[in-house]
Amino acid sequence: MIALPALDSLVRLCPPPADPPPSVDWAQAEGALGTALPADYKQLVERYGAGFFDETVALLAPDCPFAKCDLLAQATERDGVLAGLWEVGEEKPPGLSEAGARILPWAYQEGAGAFLYWLVRPGQHPDEWTVLYNEGQGPLWEPHDTGCLAFLLAVLNGTAETAYFGYLYEVLKPTEHRFVTADEFFGTSGRRDRRSLSTN
Repeated sequence: MIALPALDSLVRLCPPPADPPPSVDWAQAEGALGTALPADYKQLVERYGAGFFDETVALLAPDCPFAKCDLLAQATERDGVLAGLWEVGEEKPPGLSEAGARILPWAYQEGAGAFLYWLVRPGQHPDEWTVLYNEGQGPLWEPHDTGCLAFLLAVLNGTAETAYFGYLYEVLKPTEHRFVTADEFFGTSGRRDRRSLSTN
């Protein structure tokens, strides 16, 4: 797989773990989700694995042992949470009015209850999926006409046109960007493993 220019830029901005992350059975993951996944996301996961950028953006990955960072576990959970909200009248995000459209989570904002999703439209190639940010503690959705890798890079280098991620710039103010694996963040002893907790 040829590295994308945006991935090279992200690696220079925020170095990945020294040890390669566990390999992913993409065919199995895509079969379970019922869809192929974008190439930029696969490259992100293959380079970084599940974990946290600047303690703020948590990247989900298939088969992560911590359900909070497992792509399939979060996809199932978010489907249930959002279905319940929409049943009681909360407004759906732009784009979901199209028959066959759906959303899939690929990351969340640590500590905020907010999620980053792909907007999956029928007949659209996964590499054309765009990003939707949901604030989590409210009904607002923020669409971004870009893929997940480009959006993540923009968030970290401060060029993303978003009303969110203020914590990253107002509190952390990183002079150097850092990625922490899910194992490091949650702790292999399980003391920080919040698998049973929802971000809501």
